[in-house]
Amino acid sequence: MWKWEAEGQAKAVVVFIHSAYEHHRRYAWLIEKLRMSGMHVITGDLPGHGEESRGKKAHDEDFRDYGKFIRQMMQIALNYNLPIFIIGHGLGAALAIQIEQKYKYECAGLILTSPWLHLIHQPSKLSNALTGLSKLTGNMKIHHDVTVKQLTRSYDFYKEEKDDFYYNSVITVNWYRELHQFMKAVSTMQEGFPDIPVLLMNGGNDKIVSQTHSKKWLVQQNISEMQYKEWNVCYHDLYQEPERDEIYQYMESFIFNALRNIGYII
Repeated sequence: MWKWEAEGQAKAVVVFIHSAYEHHRRYAWLIEKLRMSGMHVITGDLPGHGEESRGKKAHDEDFRDYGKFIRQMMQIALNYNLPIFIIGHGLGAALAIQIEQKYKYECAGLILTSPWLHLIHQPSKLSNALTGLSKLTGNMKIHHDVTVKQLTRSYDFYKEEKDDFYYNSVITVNWYRELHQFMKAVSTMQEGFPDIPVLLMNGGNDKIVSQTHSKKWLVQQNISEMQYKEWNVCYHDLYQEPERDEIYQYMESFIFNALRNIGYII
């Protein structure tokens, strides 16, 4: 994992969790924006992602390893003795929800974009992946076929990332089954979530996940402060969309307001 520290006195520390199939380098722009806004950033590639993905033909990681990695990042964040914000995108957003449900870190806020709570884009072999397979076929490989064009409308990002060696959406049947069990567990748990400020943002034209399910999860939480924002024309990867500067400013406003509410002067 990696640390990018703000210049001068930092206001907060951000733990960023990327989504499935990708890696943290895709968020260099976001990391630099956070640094320039006075925040340390801690992130890295989830197990089986990034550099590790080049030696793998398919994602077959244990979801518990994802949780262990995130807890390690949180421990580093705690050492700064600064307010902590968790930013999770896609699968990373669902992992952030689970971490807070289970461990209840005292965060200044949680920012979730396009959380994977219910997929609308399924692998082409969905019927084989979820039904009728014996245990012997659990290691069978399937393509989720999540392409850059489905993630963002940005042609510049498409040109930059279309040949990304570290992006891989090939998965095993077992991984996909575990993903669905994980999403169901996270989205249906209605007790135990800590009372911390939450900002949830979706793309109104998301091709990958259901906005309805994430909105439903948010309103079911017994928390004092929540914000929901839907960016009408945007696809799944909000931080890669042409509107990303506006999206960042909206998120930064949430962060600074949360800091003011706990007594930090911005």
